[in-house]
Amino acid sequence: MPLHPAAPHDLPGLVQAYCQTVQAVIDIGRSCSDRDFDKPTVYDGWTVKDQVSHVVGVEQWLSGSPLPRVPVPDYRHVRTERDRARESMVELRRRMIGSKVVDELEGVLAKRMMQLDDPELTLETEVKGVGGPAPAGEVLRERIMDVWTHEQDMRQALGRPGGLDAPGAAIFMDTLCTELPRLVARDAGIDPGNIVIFDITGPVVGRAGVRVEVAEDGSPLGTPLFTGTVHEHPEDGQVTSITLSTDAITRRAAGRGSLGDIHYTVQGDEEVAVRVLQALPITH
Repeated sequence: MPLHPAAPHDLPGLVQAYCQTVQAVIDIGRSCSDRDFDKPTVYDGWTVKDQVSHVVGVEQWLSGSPLPRVPVPDYRHVRTERDRARESMVELRRRMIGSKVVDELEGVLAKRMMQLDDPELTLETEVKGVGGPAPAGEVLRERIMDVWTHEQDMRQALGRPGGLDAPGAAIFMDTLCTELPRLVARDAGIDPGNIVIFDITGPVVGRAGVRVEVAEDGSPLGTPLFTGTVHEHPEDGQVTSITLSTDAITRRAAGRGSLGDIHYTVQGDEEVAVRVLQALPITH
């Protein structure tokens, strides 16, 4: 069953979704008081302002600016050199007032949009990405997912829900559904003969399923269901259905909190459901 609303896949749609997602962070920031900016978020060690600082820093780096050279204390949440590089963007802005960080993000967005409006740009054009050079379409999807995830972190901390039917939410869900066969068969290690179905109740509504089979090399293989092509009938296996909202599944897939922090219902094998949900994070 296709997701509704559907995620954009063309370049103009992705550029528009990127702009909308970053603008949502700016709009939330514009509504924040100093006390709001200081509120802790679910992302370990970061306040609402730090979330904005992170988005600013990454987008500024992608636009061509060098990484900031600032000493980063040994915070508990800084465990790797990649963490340290990411934290340097936040540390640089730690003494800035929140409204100034939002001003900076507004300026960075304008610069990024000028780059993305290049008439020579295509989905396949190689551009700078967080993990290295990659096709523009891939980089845009990754950035939309990351920024939208941090937008949701901010909303949760501030008690201002929203954006769950936005293009960023649809792109996050579309990416997750694409990853489900690997997550179920390989990461969760679900045995062949099992079928796992996700019923997402909205605001992004959809159904995704995976049948676990055995590949030619003997390894577990996840085959997607409900694609409109093959394997449409899940009755010939042990079926486990997991029902949850867009908010619950995306929070879990973003690695935010534990299973006890989200609401879901299961029909079928509870152990299979728990193993799949534990393996669900695709970003952090």
